[in-house]
Amino acid sequence: MNGSTALPAYGLVGRSPEIGAVRRLIEKAARNRLPVLLLGESGTGKEVVARAIYEANPAGQFVPIDCGSLVGTLVESDLFGHAKGAFSGAVENKKGLVETAAGGTAFFDEIGDLPLEMQVKLLRLLQEREFRAVGALQWRKIDLRFIAATHRTLRAEVAAGRFREDLFHRLNVFIIHLPPLRDRRDDIPLLVKHFLKGSGFAPSAEIMETLQSYDWPGNVRELKHCLDRMGALQSEGVLEAADMPSALQCHLAASSLKQLSAAVGGGLGNGERHGCELPRMELAPRSPVISLPESERQTIASALQATKGDRTRAARLLSIGRTTLYRKMKEYGID
Repeated sequence: MNGSTALPAYGLVGRSPEIGAVRRLIEKAARNRLPVLLLGESGTGKEVVARAIYEANPAGQFVPIDCGSLVGTLVESDLFGHAKGAFSGAVENKKGLVETAAGGTAFFDEIGDLPLEMQVKLLRLLQEREFRAVGALQWRKIDLRFIAATHRTLRAEVAAGRFREDLFHRLNVFIIHLPPLRDRRDDIPLLVKHFLKGSGFAPSAEIMETLQSYDWPGNVRELKHCLDRMGALQSEGVLEAADMPSALQCHLAASSLKQLSAAVGGGLGNGERHGCELPRMELAPRSPVISLPESERQTIASALQATKGDRTRAARLLSIGRTTLYRKMKEYGID
């Protein structure tokens, strides 16, 4: 598909050009200690890429820091530690997350959620390579690799006054954009195979088609959670439509409605585009007030009548899968 298969996988599943480009940037980022900024929607695998950069040239520890969870009065202490007696309850010196990452990699996940007052201190950490614990008098030098990630558009956050412009420019050095799953649909079968490895079950052809056509707003994370849920519900070794989460069932139903509605409005029936000899399907004019489900029912009944009950030919006539046809026949009580 492209040259990306020659690169190490780095924990990334897929052979699309988009994921190949990410692998190449991981290799380049691992060769230096420049700050790296990972941009992409939630669930696209930003932490996977951050760990891949670290593991491609490991040193020290990889310390993930969830900026979205750093709230309240102890944010600074969580990040930079505190000295004994710095505040009520500080009964001993405490090492912060930044110091834990000394000599290694600090991964600031969702850095766009970090409070403005902490952004100032983070800027000093980046520029001067030094920090000061809460209650301490001395600044301490530190060497670490700095990787940040966010699903936010930082330029817009700067314009809105929610993110410091100087910190943005300090981070905006080595950027890796992670593509949403809808932009690399050809990788979905590989991801499904990866997530279901060793599970003992597999998706039906209809399910795989649905998985590839769905837009996945939650990206790879949503796909994994979907497969985990379906695996917990299935019992026959094959994942079927009834095992899918409601969002995918609605997507499948909408796709079927679209196809069947097109059949009603477009007059499918000569079979020529299927490369096979199919009968004509004559449809009565649609009433302007007929519901779409009723259009579905009438279209399916007409197709079965035109093919003398041959369900395989009827499915081809309607440009839908046989499984979808059987499900719709059951739904509408068509024998």
